[in-house]
Amino acid sequence: MNTARPPEWNIDFLSAVPHVEADPERSVEGVEAAFFEGAPWKGKPTRVFAYYGLPSTRPGEQVPAMVLVHGGGGSAFIPWVKLWVSRGYAAIAMDTCGCISGGGHGNHTRHADGGPAGWGGFNQVDEPAEDQWAFHAVSAVVRAHSLIRSFPQVDPARIGITGISWGGYLTCIAAGIDQRFAFAAPVYGCGFLRENSTWLGEFEKMQSGSAERWGLLWDPLVYLPQVKCPMLWVNGTNDFAFPMDSWQKSYRLPEGSRTLSLRVRMEHGHGGPGENPPEIHTLAEALFRGGSPLAKITRCTLESGVLTANFESRESITRAELCYTTDTCSWVDRHWQTLPTELDVPNRMASARLPAAATVCYLNLFDTQDRVVSGAHLVI
Repeated sequence: MNTARPPEWNIDFLSAVPHVEADPERSVEGVEAAFFEGAPWKGKPTRVFAYYGLPSTRPGEQVPAMVLVHGGGGSAFIPWVKLWVSRGYAAIAMDTCGCISGGGHGNHTRHADGGPAGWGGFNQVDEPAEDQWAFHAVSAVVRAHSLIRSFPQVDPARIGITGISWGGYLTCIAAGIDQRFAFAAPVYGCGFLRENSTWLGEFEKMQSGSAERWGLLWDPLVYLPQVKCPMLWVNGTNDFAFPMDSWQKSYRLPEGSRTLSLRVRMEHGHGGPGENPPEIHTLAEALFRGGSPLAKITRCTLESGVLTANFESRESITRAELCYTTDTCSWVDRHWQTLPTELDVPNRMASARLPAAATVCYLNLFDTQDRVVSGAHLVI
């Protein structure tokens, strides 16, 4: 008989400052390596490997911080931490698969005190929930948050989270469990994985009831309705892992405000594509330092074949584009086209007439720094 049961999230444990052991041999200039106490696995204690960094501060000064969650094949990344430190933020990147960073994509070395291996935990679904990968990965993310916010140089009211691919998936869950985050920015990741995702084959291989059990335990759709903080959703039209239909269903679930940034054929990966979308930095600056916010699309309408978006923006919107496809095949295989869009800046409005054969459409707005804000896509 299957004994899997819903996870018991011990908020007191997750919110407590974890015990930390420095790892000076793996530290580099400006970035410290460390192990911190993770959730117990099969009754045994675990440790989580992490990199963190702090910018230079004046006595008594506090800075904002970012929690950085890697995706599949990744681990804690030094350049990602350095990127945010260079911006004047504290940052922490933790491993979520019981590994030590440094072996290259998909080849990071597991350590003796690590929790369960990733990704997805599909082969673990019939084990106790607290022994499965998603539970430990989310716990590592929240415990990393507890650690970085404990530093006296960090303002605990100004901490955001962003994650890539599986890290975006984990960001969706962590933001629903940990109400302390000031904003969340999943890149690619979303929920509704059992309806449409690259992992449908994994669910088909499961025994009767196991796929449904996985969904109840670990699909972000269960946790997203509890997210209260603002969310920035970043994705590409042809993402192989997190398609647009599941992505849209996901971003409609949280209670807080949302901003969409959907680029045509955005590359999927760590490094620049996943770690450095400019929209994430802009949102952080707006929330934490009074910077200009991203544009906001206030209304989208499709009437008589004309798609119109009304918007607000403190920054100049320099152009807009109509994004559309005439295909009806799988989302990953659809060919997307763009057309220049009529931009009425004084009236804060962009509009475009759809080609007769369009099957899906949406509008993108670009500011002077090429930051993209998107309207919700419409299936015609």
